[in-house]
Amino acid sequence: MNVIIIEDEKPSARRLQRMLEKAGIIANTMLHSVEESIAWFANNEHPELIFLDIQLSDGLSFEIFDVVKIKSAIIFTTAFDEYALQAFKLNSIDYLLKPIDEEELQIAVTKYRDLKTPSQNVQFDFEDIKKLLSNPLEREYKKRFTTKIGQHLKMIPVDEIECFYSENKGTYAHTIGGRDYLLDITLEQLENELSPKVFFRINRKFYININAIKDIISYSNSRLELKLNGNLGQEVIVARERVKDFKLWLG
Repeated sequence: MNVIIIEDEKPSARRLQRMLEKAGIIANTMLHSVEESIAWFANNEHPELIFLDIQLSDGLSFEIFDVVKIKSAIIFTTAFDEYALQAFKLNSIDYLLKPIDEEELQIAVTKYRDLKTPSQNVQFDFEDIKKLLSNPLEREYKKRFTTKIGQHLKMIPVDEIECFYSENKGTYAHTIGGRDYLLDITLEQLENELSPKVFFRINRKFYININAIKDIISYSNSRLELKLNGNLGQEVIVARERVKDFKLWLG
């Protein structure tokens, strides 16, 4: 089976690739942006099946098919909520809600394999789904997080969080006031909770609030160092493989 993965988060793409290998499917091609995908489709035979993330670093993945006439079946890998999923169902689109579950992946692959004519599964209207996803009323992100302090629960508004970071197997929120709070959530789970317009994962350790960035400095090995408004007490480095996407996110 000829399969490709289109996913801007490279760790997520590699994780999906490993999960597919367990299901007996080899995805040798991984694409990470709208621009890269358009160029690839223009010069390569279209695959039988695409695992497609919706929100790519340089736009919605639907923009690919404004340029390229799709000839493949699609299984969406999405962090969007039930409103978008309703649209997928109405248009007979398979989807996997992030973080992807191995059992659900196997079910989706089996469903694809059971189709006698896979191309019939992609007769959908991208414009309808784009309109749905672009409506801010239909997409809600987390507005606050809760942490336990002694016997008390404290609510932390997202607007007051400069960054999220992992340390010693814990996930912390660093606030404008310079406080660090331990949260009961992983950085991977945060992907579904944070607005991609405001927060960006610069490396395996950090999600950064765009409003917290005070300065950006060139760093060794083509990386970038970020200075935040508050004093975090540790270096905040944009990983080399994330620099291009980070610049697009800023722009």
